[in-house]
Amino acid sequence: MKFIYLLMLSIVIVISAPAEAKPERKVLIVVSNAVDMGDPEKHDARNDLFEVAPPYHVFKSHGYEVDFVSPKGGQVHFSRDPLGIISYTIKYEGFGNKVKNSLKPSDVDPSDYWGVFSGGGYGVMFDVASDEEIQSIIAEIYEANGIVGVGGHGSASIANVKLSNGSYLVNGKKVAGFPNSTETSKPWAKQGTLLPFLIEDQLNKHGAIALNKETLADKSAVVIDQRIVSTMFLPSAALVAKEMIILKESH
Repeated sequence: MKFIYLLMLSIVIVISAPAEAKPERKVLIVVSNAVDMGDPEKHDARNDLFEVAPPYHVFKSHGYEVDFVSPKGGQVHFSRDPLGIISYTIKYEGFGNKVKNSLKPSDVDPSDYWGVFSGGGYGVMFDVASDEEIQSIIAEIYEANGIVGVGGHGSASIANVKLSNGSYLVNGKKVAGFPNSTETSKPWAKQGTLLPFLIEDQLNKHGAIALNKETLADKSAVVIDQRIVSTMFLPSAALVAKEMIILKESH
């Protein structure tokens, strides 16, 4: 009888014990492994530090863990020198270590993440935009009610993403990105001749409503359409991260 009593008591304890809480899901930042644009003059195609580090800091300062993924994994490279809060996030918030050890797509479980962000620099146009594994990760996060954020040339990262029903992620959605007029008039990529595609064209081709400084009242505006948060202009990359958090916490 005593044995039965102890057995029943142990069952009650097991049933009533609180289940171990699942850790809060994380944010995934997509970055490029590209260094140049493949031309003899070695035009820079790296990630833009100013469009990746500030959003990382915003996510970290709001208590979210962040991982980086790149097509090849490992170390990724940035243009620009660190300034201000970027120096802080590199030294004290783990950014420096993360970008030396980015995950390969095969290392990523999309269900671990509530959001995915891609910043600019031309690099993402040369590898991320055509990487089927990363494109699939972005689609899976979005289809699981996740939030997608992009800044600057980061919109190239989502221009080709297809959902499970075969439609493009950007179809019917407003997405901010660089206009053709900027890409073809500036010397940065030989007036766009080094680029694999033009972002405005690619967004529109896949059904997006491409917005840019020619159509936005404020070129620094953050555009939110359903669960896609985007901006064209570099200084607003951190605002995209904040708006992603607001959108998450409002649901």
